[in-house]
Amino acid sequence: MISEQGIVEKIHKNTATIKVMKSSACKHCSSKESCGVADSNMMVEVVNSLHAKEGDQVEVSVPEGTFIKLSLMVYMFPIFALLFGAFLGNYLSALWHTDQSATAAITGALFLIASFLCLKLYDKKKNIGDKYSPRMTRIIISGRNLPSGDNI
Repeated sequence: MISEQGIVEKIHKNTATIKVMKSSACKHCSSKESCGVADSNMMVEVVNSLHAKEGDQVEVSVPEGTFIKLSLMVYMFPIFALLFGAFLGNYLSALWHTDQSATAAITGALFLIASFLCLKLYDKKKNIGDKYSPRMTRIIISGRNLPSGDNI
Protein backbone atom coordinates (compact mmCIF):
# COMPACT_ATOMS: atom_id res chain seq x y z
CA MET A 1 0.00 0.00 0.00
CA ILE A 2 1.12 3.51 -0.80
CA SER A 3 0.09 5.72 2.10
CA GLU A 4 0.13 9.46 2.63
CA GLN A 5 -1.04 11.66 5.47
CA GLY A 6 -3.42 14.54 5.20
CA ILE A 7 -5.82 16.79 7.02
CA VAL A 8 -9.57 16.61 6.55
CA GLU A 9 -10.54 19.99 5.09
CA LYS A 10 -14.23 19.43 4.40
CA ILE A 11 -16.91 16.85 5.11
CA HIS A 12 -19.82 16.51 2.68
CA LYS A 13 -22.36 13.76 3.34
CA ASN A 14 -20.32 10.53 3.30
CA THR A 15 -17.16 11.93 1.67
CA ALA A 16 -14.18 13.81 3.01
CA THR A 17 -11.93 16.22 1.14
CA ILE A 18 -8.40 15.70 2.42
CA LYS A 19 -5.43 18.00 1.92
CA VAL A 20 -2.58 15.52 1.41
CA MET A 21 0.77 16.68 2.71
CA LYS A 22 4.02 16.41 0.77
CA SER A 23 5.47 12.93 0.94
CA SER A 24 8.69 12.20 2.78
CA ALA A 25 9.84 10.67 -0.51
CA CYS A 26 9.79 14.19 -2.00
CA LYS A 27 12.54 15.26 0.40
CA HIS A 28 14.97 12.74 -1.09
CA CYS A 29 13.96 13.02 -4.74
CA SER A 30 16.58 14.40 -7.12
CA SER A 31 13.88 16.06 -9.28
CA LYS A 32 12.14 17.92 -6.45
CA GLU A 33 13.37 21.31 -7.69
CA SER A 34 11.63 20.94 -11.04
CA CYS A 35 8.59 18.97 -9.90
CA GLY A 36 5.25 20.71 -9.43
CA VAL A 37 3.99 17.97 -7.10
CA ALA A 38 6.65 18.65 -4.48
CA ASP A 39 5.69 22.32 -4.33
CA SER A 40 2.02 21.92 -3.59
CA ASN A 41 -0.38 19.91 -1.52
CA MET A 42 -3.02 17.84 -3.24
CA MET A 43 -6.74 17.66 -2.50
CA VAL A 44 -8.20 14.13 -2.51
CA GLU A 45 -11.83 13.16 -2.07
CA VAL A 46 -12.43 9.82 -0.33
CA VAL A 47 -15.31 7.99 1.29
CA ASN A 48 -15.43 8.94 4.95
CA SER A 49 -15.54 5.34 6.18
CA LEU A 50 -13.93 6.19 9.53
CA HIS A 51 -16.34 9.08 10.26
CA ALA A 52 -13.49 11.58 10.49
CA LYS A 53 -14.26 15.20 11.27
CA GLU A 54 -12.82 18.42 9.85
CA GLY A 55 -9.34 19.00 11.24
CA ASP A 56 -8.52 15.30 11.76
CA GLN A 57 -5.16 14.11 10.50
CA VAL A 58 -5.73 10.90 8.57
CA GLU A 59 -3.87 8.33 6.52
CA VAL A 60 -4.96 7.80 2.92
CA SER A 61 -3.84 4.65 1.08
CA VAL A 62 -3.91 3.25 -2.43
CA PRO A 63 -2.96 -0.36 -3.24
CA GLU A 64 0.51 -0.30 -4.82
CA GLY A 65 -0.37 -2.52 -7.80
CA THR A 66 -3.33 -0.30 -8.61
CA PHE A 67 -1.19 2.83 -8.51
CA ILE A 68 1.36 1.35 -10.91
CA LYS A 69 -1.32 0.00 -13.26
CA LEU A 70 -3.13 3.33 -13.44
CA SER A 71 0.14 5.24 -13.91
CA LEU A 72 1.09 3.05 -16.84
CA MET A 73 -2.34 3.46 -18.37
CA VAL A 74 -2.43 7.22 -18.03
CA TYR A 75 1.13 7.86 -19.23
CA MET A 76 1.91 5.02 -21.65
CA PHE A 77 -1.41 4.24 -23.37
CA PRO A 78 -1.67 7.67 -25.09
CA ILE A 79 1.96 7.48 -26.25
CA PHE A 80 1.46 4.01 -27.74
CA ALA A 81 -1.80 5.14 -29.36
CA LEU A 82 -0.05 8.14 -30.92
CA LEU A 83 2.79 6.01 -32.27
CA PHE A 84 0.45 3.32 -33.57
CA GLY A 85 -1.69 5.95 -35.30
CA ALA A 86 1.35 7.57 -36.88
CA PHE A 87 2.68 4.24 -38.20
CA LEU A 88 -0.78 3.32 -39.47
CA GLY A 89 -1.06 6.70 -41.19
CA ASN A 90 2.33 6.20 -42.75
CA TYR A 91 1.18 2.85 -44.14
CA LEU A 92 -2.21 4.20 -45.30
CA SER A 93 -0.62 7.15 -47.10
CA ALA A 94 0.86 4.74 -49.65
CA LEU A 95 -2.53 3.11 -50.21
CA TRP A 96 -4.41 6.41 -50.44
CA HIS A 97 -1.65 8.25 -52.37
CA THR A 98 -1.60 11.11 -49.87
CA ASP A 99 1.19 13.09 -48.25
CA GLN A 100 3.04 10.68 -45.94
CA SER A 101 3.79 13.18 -43.15
CA ALA A 102 0.34 14.77 -43.09
CA THR A 103 -1.47 11.41 -43.04
CA ALA A 104 0.80 10.12 -40.26
CA ALA A 105 0.26 13.30 -38.24
CA ILE A 106 -3.52 13.26 -38.67
CA THR A 107 -3.98 9.57 -37.84
CA GLY A 108 -1.55 9.87 -34.92
CA ALA A 109 -3.57 12.80 -33.55
CA LEU A 110 -6.84 10.90 -34.04
CA PHE A 111 -5.51 7.89 -32.17
CA LEU A 112 -4.20 10.14 -29.40
CA ILE A 113 -7.63 11.76 -29.00
CA ALA A 114 -9.26 8.32 -29.08
CA SER A 115 -6.91 7.15 -26.31
CA PHE A 116 -7.97 10.08 -24.11
CA LEU A 117 -11.63 9.26 -24.77
CA CYS A 118 -10.97 5.60 -23.86
CA LEU A 119 -9.28 6.67 -20.62
CA LYS A 120 -12.24 8.95 -19.83
CA LEU A 121 -14.69 6.08 -20.39
CA TYR A 122 -12.52 3.79 -18.27
CA ASP A 123 -12.46 6.41 -15.53
CA LYS A 124 -16.26 6.53 -15.48
CA LYS A 125 -16.40 2.73 -15.42
CA LYS A 126 -13.89 2.40 -12.59
CA ASN A 127 -15.92 4.75 -10.40
CA ILE A 128 -18.59 2.02 -10.27
CA GLY A 129 -16.22 -0.19 -8.30
CA ASP A 130 -13.98 1.50 -5.75
CA LYS A 131 -10.93 -0.77 -5.97
CA TYR A 132 -9.03 2.02 -7.78
CA SER A 133 -10.00 4.78 -5.35
CA PRO A 134 -7.88 5.95 -2.43
CA ARG A 135 -9.20 4.95 0.98
CA MET A 136 -9.03 6.54 4.39
CA THR A 137 -7.24 3.87 6.43
CA ARG A 138 -6.86 5.43 9.87
CA ILE A 139 -7.25 8.58 11.91
CA ILE A 140 -3.82 9.61 13.17
CA ILE A 141 -4.74 12.67 15.24
CA SER A 142 -8.29 13.65 15.97
CA GLY A 143 -8.85 17.37 15.55
CA ARG A 144 -11.73 17.08 18.00
CA ASN A 145 -9.24 16.61 20.85
CA LEU A 146 -7.35 19.82 20.12
CA PRO A 147 -8.12 23.08 21.91
CA SER A 148 -9.92 25.54 19.62
CA GLY A 149 -7.62 27.74 17.55
CA ASP A 150 -4.78 25.18 17.37
CA ASN A 151 -3.79 23.79 13.99
CA ILE A 152 -2.10 20.54 13.28
